[in-house]
Amino acid sequence: MFQISFIRKNKEIILSGLRKRNFSELHLIDEILLLDDKKRKNQNIINKLLEKENIISKKISKILFKDKNLYHIELLKKKSTLLKNKRKDVNVKLKKIIFILRKKLSNIPNIPDKSLNITSKNIDIIIQKGKTKNVIKEPLPHWELSKKFNLFDLKLGSNICGSGFPVYIDKCAKLQRSLIQYFLDQNVKASYKEYNLPYIINEKSGYYTGQIPDKENQMYFMEKDNLYLIPTGEIPLMNCYRNKIFKDFDLPIKATTYTSCFRRESGSYGSKVRGLNRIHQFDKVEIIQITLPIYSSKNLNDMIIHIKNILISLELPFRIIRLKASDLGYSSSITYDFEVYSIAQKKWLEVSSVSNCTDFQSNRLNIKYKKSNNKEIGYCHTLNGSSLALPRILISILENYQTKDKINIPKVLIPYTGFKSIK
Repeated sequence: MFQISFIRKNKEIILSGLRKRNFSELHLIDEILLLDDKKRKNQNIINKLLEKENIISKKISKILFKDKNLYHIELLKKKSTLLKNKRKDVNVKLKKIIFILRKKLSNIPNIPDKSLNITSKNIDIIIQKGKTKNVIKEPLPHWELSKKFNLFDLKLGSNICGSGFPVYIDKCAKLQRSLIQYFLDQNVKASYKEYNLPYIINEKSGYYTGQIPDKENQMYFMEKDNLYLIPTGEIPLMNCYRNKIFKDFDLPIKATTYTSCFRRESGSYGSKVRGLNRIHQFDKVEIIQITLPIYSSKNLNDMIIHIKNILISLELPFRIIRLKASDLGYSSSITYDFEVYSIAQKKWLEVSSVSNCTDFQSNRLNIKYKKSNNKEIGYCHTLNGSSLALPRILISILENYQTKDKINIPKVLIPYTGFKSIK
């Protein structure tokens, strides 16, 4: 969320950035500035009324100390009561203005990075690496492989709780768990501190990271408890650092977590989303960084290299795409998507989004840095990315590593699975 002082100083830059996003409610910027003017005026009225009340209070004290003139005291008390009542009325107006102002501010997304200048219809592919194995002429899609090798059961999950909740079975369950452990191990080796976190959040936690109100309709809500199931591990992980002030030499903060994630995924039906392509519960290993503004671009690049190296180690064909300004998430200034190739479905599947949110997210979270000279204080930059998301990595492994009679396991995962193939 932007600070109003930033909007005042950079109104044209913000409007230009929002146009790149194809953001249609540009009128909100002027409305926010007008509301801020009203807020200031009402706050000034309250301050002046308080001053008058304080003056009267001092007069009453003097009278009591000197001559104890009760008539004068009663008159002053009546004036003070009138002032208090007026101040209460103005304060009610002020609270309404602040509420509306905050709501409008919450609807303004982050502005795109300066490098995202051109709105193009073409996909901006940064890198494409690896080749499909093509070990058989007609590779089976993962849902057919599941029938053949008894890998997962969507019907069983549907019986338990509803469609979109798979049950992983035997060696496929072990492969899934091995992937999670492998990703965590790689992250920890890269100096990311591991956290084990709740899968449930309150409304404030979702608001502070920008999922509420932006993605509220996609989240599972437990009305009785006023709590949400997390759509990503980024939310509880970032909230671990809420209201923190870091010394500059303590940054960057690097953290990782494994969580199950829950998303409604409205409209996720039909042949294009068969099998595990789009489900309501999936596992994900997340990484985040909290950094000084001057290093956030470099740290974003470090995160990209880290995720790229994990995909290289799995020997999967993948590509990295830079998203257009119009496709960016609410809090993101710049995002790179990682996609793996599904050899049987002949399409690319997203497995990670790595984003720099600049100081947009830390503004809500109130995450700040302080220079060692104690003279400069400001908001940190926050970065997040999947390292990596399942089950689409699993899909790519099952399809790319299949032969006629078995599914081979990537070499780096064999120490984790304890078996070389699923037969």
